[in-house]
Amino acid sequence: MASIFTKIINREIPGHIVAENEHALAFLDINPLTEGHTLVVPKKEVDKLFDLDKETYLDLQVFAYHVAHAVEKAIPCLRVGVAVIGLEVPHAHIHLVPLNSMDDINFSRPKLNPSQEELKLVAEKIANQLNS
Repeated sequence: MASIFTKIINREIPGHIVAENEHALAFLDINPLTEGHTLVVPKKEVDKLFDLDKETYLDLQVFAYHVAHAVEKAIPCLRVGVAVIGLEVPHAHIHLVPLNSMDDINFSRPKLNPSQEELKLVAEKIANQLNS
């Protein structure tokens, strides 16, 4: 059965996509830790990040690098934190989380619940930074 991320990649369910290339997709987390919390995923469905083949892994990291810079330009923050946890969805993914404090990347705290319109606006802000 396809993961929820594969369904977003295949456009079977909606996602607030901020960037895409041949091998990867970046989209907003629908229950973010902070505004701009973005997930970067390979299009290849592999459960664990370090089970990706080396080329796909390196391509994903370079893609995440560009997306993180766009997030930092679009969302007021001190820096963009990176986390790889992967327990919630069996599809390799990188969390890019805008940070203003250490608590901003605490996954045990309550998540935000933005509206679809708020997510759309944030996704547009980040995507616009990739194109500037």
